[in-house]
Amino acid sequence: MKNKVYIVVLTWNGLDYTKQTLDSLFEKTTYDNYEVVVVDNASTDGTKEYLRSLDNITLYENEENLGFVRGNNVAIDKIKDGDIVLLNNDMIIIQEDWLDKMQETAYSADDIGVVGCRLINEEGMFLHAGTVIYPETYWGQQVGGGQDDVGQYQYDRDVQGIVFACAYIKREVLDKVGGLNEKFFSYFEDTDYCLQVKDAGYRIVNCGEATMIHYQNVSTSINDVSFNDMFLKSQETFKGIWGEKLENRHTRKLAWHSIVNFPSGYGVSSKNIMCALDEKDVDVRYKYVYGPDTPFKQIEPEMGENYTINVIHNRPFDETIPQVVYGQGDVFYKNTGKYKIGYTMLETTGIPKEWVNQANQMDEVWVPSTFNVKTFRDSGVTVPIYVIPLGVDYDFFNPKIRSHRINGKYVFLSVFEWGERKAPEKLLRAYTKAFSKNDDVLLICKIFNNDGSISVKEEIEKLNLPKDGPDIYIIHNHRLNDYQMSSLYASADCFVLPTRGEGWGMPILEAMACGLPTIATDWSSQTDFFNEKNGYPIRVDKLVDAEAKCPYYDGFQWADPSEEHLEELMKYVYTHQEEAKEKGLKASEEVREKWSWKNTADKIIERLDEINEKLS
Repeated sequence: MKNKVYIVVLTWNGLDYTKQTLDSLFEKTTYDNYEVVVVDNASTDGTKEYLRSLDNITLYENEENLGFVRGNNVAIDKIKDGDIVLLNNDMIIIQEDWLDKMQETAYSADDIGVVGCRLINEEGMFLHAGTVIYPETYWGQQVGGGQDDVGQYQYDRDVQGIVFACAYIKREVLDKVGGLNEKFFSYFEDTDYCLQVKDAGYRIVNCGEATMIHYQNVSTSINDVSFNDMFLKSQETFKGIWGEKLENRHTRKLAWHSIVNFPSGYGVSSKNIMCALDEKDVDVRYKYVYGPDTPFKQIEPEMGENYTINVIHNRPFDETIPQVVYGQGDVFYKNTGKYKIGYTMLETTGIPKEWVNQANQMDEVWVPSTFNVKTFRDSGVTVPIYVIPLGVDYDFFNPKIRSHRINGKYVFLSVFEWGERKAPEKLLRAYTKAFSKNDDVLLICKIFNNDGSISVKEEIEKLNLPKDGPDIYIIHNHRLNDYQMSSLYASADCFVLPTRGEGWGMPILEAMACGLPTIATDWSSQTDFFNEKNGYPIRVDKLVDAEAKCPYYDGFQWADPSEEHLEELMKYVYTHQEEAKEKGLKASEEVREKWSWKNTADKIIERLDEINEKLS
């Protein structure tokens, strides 16, 4: 027997929107144990008359506009049993099982109290996968807002809050916490309620399998109400209630000296690590590590696209706490922390002497893989070394992301920076040997080479690939956001990268997370998460000198992946597509469980606690 659910819709004019909401609600909802309760806030545009004509709702009419909070509380106070869903009158239900999915999430754990859902606007732009509010701004942010909807955030996720455009509230929470806080008229009441619920011992979760269309702020625009006046008044009320608690929410502190607002490997991973730490209540203080006095001479932009990073960026840097320099090992000298940590990686059998010298000036060194532990030790690093693996954002990189399929083609995808380390010549030669023009295959190469010293077009021409060979499509130096990048992965059938060495191997992990069968070299850091059980490793017959290709790697070696074996593996995956697909999906589940940014944050917090205990 499913729990009885009361769907509470508040109206204040906006008749056309209300009709759309109720029509879609009754037309789409297949849940068989719900009742619709409408509270009207003294509408004057025919809404009351329309509602009176409906025989499938319970209607309560207020003599004046009581606002969002008191208006909803009229229904909440009268409903004594069952769960409640608060639903705006500017919503469109597009999914038949939306209520089933939200209830499944609500009862998937005893400590879940309030559940939200994915929200998109009428144009298909993504709006909401939960909310967060920072004491630095007291301006609530909807997670994921402003992105194209490619199917991101389709898994349940714990959040600080949700918008109450659609909120599933369990009966035990209503009995324990009560209705909405009537200190608010409209705005901030949803975050206030979520924080109350969290204080009562419950979690707030956004349901990834339920999606609705939300028009946003319809009541204020239709009724010509000043949004700013109402918002600012509620903001001050919210500050008075929650200001001190939000300002003291952090449980740990960490100085993060790195790079973030550049699309480099360190920049992307740094952003994700800081966001994951922030979600776990770590007070992160950020400072840019490069500049004119370092090999990477660019000045970092102060503001980027990520709101959380911008908030962190504006906090004053603190040199009295443990500090991580996350970047190349030749900038560890910039660490000024109370406890100095150098966090880096490299893809060869050793690291430069200058890296060793600077690493040994740290209190400890972090590396992402066991491969790097060995290469750093072998090179002469004597301070303690800890493995802090990198991760992947499974909200974006997963098998549910929307794809753009190319009809009739089996698509191989590779993502890399053009250079000797990625062995692009092996990839292109093996592909053109494995397949002909008559095969229904396509190789997409997402390539970047930011230094401009190499002409990718000229390098490809030097390979003398067959003119009548299989199709190849090059995407060159085109920057993609996370949601665009994940959609690119999802549009492929197999990922392939014959790299000579990796400090981590982010594209490999991202492809695995998206469920792609993956062909990559059986050497260096990716072997911590990539093997023959979850992918198709390319055989390494020997190691070769890396110095010949890059003088920076003086005396070090990297892999020489077998071009012939790569050709065999590409043929095998193409002729065993179902087996490969199954292996890719199993790999995706493994990545979700073991290799997320949240796991990275957990490892850092565990180590940080040990450091703080030692320092106390």
